[in-house]
Amino acid sequence: MKKIRITQVRSAVDRPVRQKRSLEALGLRKMHQTVEHEATPQIVGIVDSVKHLVSVEEL
Repeated sequence: MKKIRITQVRSAVDRPVRQKRSLEALGLRKMHQTVEHEATPQIVGIVDSVKHLVSVEEL
């Protein structure tokens, strides 16, 4: 299965709680932190909900 690299590029300050929890679920706690995940439908759905806060690269 494909992997994706997700980097937080915008702050979660002043965002709805739902978006903050989505970032936490992805494992992102700080600005410019990067995590790698398998590209499962669940992970892709979470990334879509916060696509304006993160950048995504396919590996």
